[in-house]
Amino acid sequence: MPDLSTGAAARRIARPVPLRESAYNAVLDMIIGGELRPGQHLVENELAVSLGVSRQPVREALQWLKNDGWVDLRPGLGAFVHSPTLTEADQLLAVRGLLETESARLAAAHATGDGIGELTALCERGNAAVAADDVPAMVAANAEVHAAITRLSGNDVLVELASQVDRRVRWYYGSVARQRGAQSWAEHAELIRAIAAGEADRAAELMRVHTELTRQCYLEHSTAGANADGERAATTHAI
Repeated sequence: MPDLSTGAAARRIARPVPLRESAYNAVLDMIIGGELRPGQHLVENELAVSLGVSRQPVREALQWLKNDGWVDLRPGLGAFVHSPTLTEADQLLAVRGLLETESARLAAAHATGDGIGELTALCERGNAAVAADDVPAMVAANAEVHAAITRLSGNDVLVELASQVDRRVRWYYGSVARQRGAQSWAEHAELIRAIAAGEADRAAELMRVHTELTRQCYLEHSTAGANADGERAATTHAI
């Protein structure tokens, strides 16, 4: 008899992804993509029908999403998409800036021709998305170009840390992608040129400024939105 514990015969058959995990990822994609808005009520029955599953995996997925900070469970009221506070968004975007500034510095020292080619192609995709006013494509291209720069750093710890905040950064960026628009991609192009030239300090400074501009844009946008909501509520109350 052959030894089945070694070699190709020892490969395990892949197990299907549990429904609760599939439901988790589907709901999270809808949150990040803006289909489900901050503060929106999440009705289990409606989500179950939309996803083609029973209520049980949806209920489990909502609990996981609550544990990860994407959903708020309110006793007696149900589940709601989490509304990030300015403080938590500010802190995450500030940390993101620190990580990516160092990534850009290291990328300038380690980038290859293929890596620069990938960044240039992603920048072209971003500009095309802006021209088409395609916000989801803008968000996706933005995430990809930043992830590619982090990979070029050659630092696996930076890659892991950046990936941990990637989904939330995409969530925040979606609300200001159109506002940042072409200027963001002009900043990306200048950054890519610095990385290609091996100008580490310049690349780091350009990334620092770039991520700070996005952070400030998000904070200003969120503050303006909160003020507008307050004015609408006051008007409604007066009526």
